[in-house]
Amino acid sequence: MTDEETRSNDAVVLVVDDELAIRRFLRAGLESQGYTLIEAGTGQDAVTQMAMRSPQLVLLDLGLPDIDGFEVVRRIREWSQVPIIVLSAREKDGDKIHALDAGADDYVTKPFSMGELLARMRVAFRRKSREDAGDEDGVAEFGEVRLDFGRRRVTLAGEEIKLTPIEYRLLTALARRPGRVLTHEQLLREVWGPAHTRQHHYLRVYMAQLRQKLERVPGRPRFLLTEPGVGYRLRES
Repeated sequence: MTDEETRSNDAVVLVVDDELAIRRFLRAGLESQGYTLIEAGTGQDAVTQMAMRSPQLVLLDLGLPDIDGFEVVRRIREWSQVPIIVLSAREKDGDKIHALDAGADDYVTKPFSMGELLARMRVAFRRKSREDAGDEDGVAEFGEVRLDFGRRRVTLAGEEIKLTPIEYRLLTALARRPGRVLTHEQLLREVWGPAHTRQHHYLRVYMAQLRQKLERVPGRPRFLLTEPGVGYRLRES
């Protein structure tokens, strides 16, 4: 186990769900891995616990009896960048997009396995660790691709790959959040600006170009992945 994984397993996790059976399931699985749990059965209690206890990660159900889970995400994001993973039985793309746009880091559909959840949590902790360390001048690697942020240089198997400014901004937007699904609107706002959030065809064109340059088999990408109806993510190696 790496030092990073050891630190993650010492973390305090806030579980927000009004179903006692779900909280018990999560407590049994997460405490066995070394996590400390705080529980909340309502949205208001979640916001209060967040302010008082400062957990390192939040597992949040959307269907709460008082405040909608989307509102809980928005309230937390007003002052904290703690990783938030939504756990919900809602499967519609619109709900996933809404949660991610509100500021959630990931969305896991119920029912889920504990193994999948633990993997998603590890990704969230790694991403937060990189953000806290300040990765602007660091390096991202996936497969045979190496992205040097400081030099603005991209290589594939050691050979430099020339990207257009838009391709580079799109790649770095994904590479700074490996494993995280970024919605179409998030990417369009970050790469093209707030006036272009409905131009989804821009993303299709430029993602296709990136895959042609960086994926060994562009038609079956291993790393630059589409989340149908939602957005894109960069798969970690």
